Amino acid sequence: MEQEHLRRVDPEVYDALQNEKQREKGKIVLIASENYVSRAVLEAQGSIFTNKYAEGYPGRRYYGGCEYADQVETLALTRAKELFGAAHVNVQPHSGTQANMAVYFSFLKPGDTILGMSLNQGGHLSHGAAVNFSGVMFKSITYGVDRETGYIDYDGVRKIALEHRPRIIVAGASAYSRILDFRAFSEIAREAGAFFMADIAHIAGLVGAGLHPSPIPYADFVTTTTHKTLRGPRGGIIMCKADYGKAIDKMIFPGIQGGPLMHVIAAKAVALKEALSDDFRVYQGQVVRNAKRLAAELSSAGFRIISGGTDNHLMLVDLTGSGITGKEAEEALDRAGITVNKNAIPYDSRPPAVTSGIRLGTPCVTTRGMGEGEMSEIADIITKVLKNNKNLNEIAHLNGRVKTLCERFPVYR
Repeated sequence: MEQEHLRRVDPEVYDALQNEKQREKGKIVLIASENYVSRAVLEAQGSIFTNKYAEGYPGRRYYGGCEYADQVETLALTRAKELFGAAHVNVQPHSGTQANMAVYFSFLKPGDTILGMSLNQGGHLSHGAAVNFSGVMFKSITYGVDRETGYIDYDGVRKIALEHRPRIIVAGASAYSRILDFRAFSEIAREAGAFFMADIAHIAGLVGAGLHPSPIPYADFVTTTTHKTLRGPRGGIIMCKADYGKAIDKMIFPGIQGGPLMHVIAAKAVALKEALSDDFRVYQGQVVRNAKRLAAELSSAGFRIISGGTDNHLMLVDLTGSGITGKEAEEALDRAGITVNKNAIPYDSRPPAVTSGIRLGTPCVTTRGMGEGEMSEIADIITKVLKNNKNLNEIAHLNGRVKTLCERFPVYR
């Protein structure tokens, strides 16, 4: 029996895992930062490498018995360099936030200034948010998007950078649906005398597939998670110019981490091999086509899409004129079997726990094999849920349509 040992030793955890499996199988997941890894990635992450301590780096470990740990970490490094064209790579960060932390701690001092995208306009916690270490240890200033267009105002970014002269400028977002102009950011950083870091956590898969411009030619540092569009295990990677490699490696270990998670690094290696395949490039193209169709259908149904559409895997839906908050929309859609997250829209008047929007993404549904036709179906279900969010009978009927889609497109075949 699958996971028989776990069932016998710890039935409570076993039950939680089985329930999570049913949740993922039976719901349409539109969380932009989530994906379904392959069975090969699952097997690597749940492997015997869980047992192994391997402090240090390949060929330079502080423990014996690391020859096979060296092998899988070297594979991950080689594949990341090939996929992204990076000069130096570190695959040991436990998360994207720790990757960002390593960059800051390597080249900034406490109190130095970070210029990043405002959290409430699409940025990430680790780009200088007041509640995050990046906003506590460093002085944070922010840029945002134009109120009317929803696009980043690069002239505004330049003006802020020249006024405040930050130590580092961060490009990257968790709720921005348009192409990031890394060259423009790089030129602004050079003019302001700042380092330039690109955080591509959300779009790494698109960058690797050549569907979004790469920051590698322009950025001093590139950080990413390995999940989301890259479709790997939860973890982080740092890429940088060769001159900065030694400092980055020293900061990851022994600076902010101890032993690397070798089972996760093994899974990263597998995911990176998958990302080098032709099938992966085809998949990423479908992710973008699906997002564009979903955004277009919701727009036709009367919902405002921030910036008017999407160039990547996600979109931000403005519910201001819909008589429903982001929190209410998330809850109503969940009852219908669709998983989303409430999300602030730019210049949102509601608090973060309520919000005026929802964020939608297409990586999960695309991994299940859904295409543009299914996006039209999903858009119709979302529209009906949001317009009938208090009608429990209608919600139950729509949940039936969701279950039919999930049965047609299983997570693991």
